[in-house]
Amino acid sequence: MADALKIGLAGLGTVGASLARILQMRASELAITCGRPIEITAVSARDRTRDRGFDLSTAEWFETPEAMAERGDIDVLVELIGGAEGAADRSVRAALARGLHVVTANKALLARHGVEFAQLAEQKGVLLNFEAAVAGGIPVIKALRESLTGNTVSRIYGIMNGTCNYILTRMEKEGLTFEACLKEAQRLGYAEADPTFDIEGNDTAHKLAILTTLAFGTQIAADEIYLEGISNISIEDIHAAADLGYRIKLLGVAQRTDSGIEQRVHPTMVPHDSVIAQVDGVTNAVAIESDILGELLMVGPGAGGNATASAVLGDIADIAKSRPGEQRVPVLGTPAASLSPYRKAQIQSHEGGYFIRLTVLDRAGVFANVATQMAQNGISLESIVQRANGAAASEAKTIILVTHATTEDSIRKAVSGIKGENYLASEPQVIRIERPKAF
Repeated sequence: MADALKIGLAGLGTVGASLARILQMRASELAITCGRPIEITAVSARDRTRDRGFDLSTAEWFETPEAMAERGDIDVLVELIGGAEGAADRSVRAALARGLHVVTANKALLARHGVEFAQLAEQKGVLLNFEAAVAGGIPVIKALRESLTGNTVSRIYGIMNGTCNYILTRMEKEGLTFEACLKEAQRLGYAEADPTFDIEGNDTAHKLAILTTLAFGTQIAADEIYLEGISNISIEDIHAAADLGYRIKLLGVAQRTDSGIEQRVHPTMVPHDSVIAQVDGVTNAVAIESDILGELLMVGPGAGGNATASAVLGDIADIAKSRPGEQRVPVLGTPAASLSPYRKAQIQSHEGGYFIRLTVLDRAGVFANVATQMAQNGISLESIVQRANGAAASEAKTIILVTHATTEDSIRKAVSGIKGENYLASEPQVIRIERPKAF
């Protein structure tokens, strides 16, 4: 049997602890399936004395992950620290420069420095694996990087943040407000004390940027993503969507258009009977549309210690099975030097149109004026419904519009015109509608 693969583990949080535990529990099986033992020989973590339920006494401890990457007796750096800068950046950079393989679950780091790291890894002839960085235990990176070779991907989209999906699911199923669901998510550990990164869509955007590069062979462009979070989704929106036959999900969407690549993250209405609409709680789902395979949907755990550790372990196993000098799969699917410059497309017309909710003062002519604003901007309406607002019916009413396919620009102009008429009681709500081809 070949010599052991020596792992330097940076970070012993939820994922790092799960990984260390699995490596020890499955040591014999992994040695057989990988053709060599896998051993943690170096560790860097904040608290060396904490009892985590497994033995790392034989591993060398380092005060910083950078020191471990620079001097540790290791073959692979496993970076599970998080963050786009600081120790994560420095340790990965040092490991690659030294010619070590790297495994990371850090989507923020890859969204910021992924192309640079890919170039360095390819120059050094080492592997940079990151399956756990997107959608937890779902093997979407391997699918795009290897399994779909030869396919031309036209669109990739999905539910990529368990926190947001949990909140939206609870709002719908239990009739709770956004604020109440967020507090529950924090209590259960699904949301951070400061949940902004998740609920405003940044986490999904980082994941989408990585998938976009893998799908379309372009430079990573995380700063070019149209971004909306879920903090403005109300229980009224949830109920209205249900009445119309839809459920609201936070989707990340990237698609190839004639004018470039479109990337967007926003709340979306999807038909209640579609498969992706049934993805509830902290579960993730990623759909890929391509010319040869057609439509592929992958669903599974998107977060959590075991799910993420499973993806990290798969990356380590790939390294253990690889042999020096063999041809490597490019880090980002396409050799880093051959990635195309990112060309941003304007957000195009949407097959499913838009949902618009307006809370208006109860004045004569309001209904007609709304319809006129739509017509003046070339927007065809599928339906228009007016509702009284319960006890406040004498003062305000709700108008719900569902449009046919139209452009973002037309919707924004129409809404701006409506806001200028001074009969709105609150800010308009605009949610895109997507009708997946096969899901």
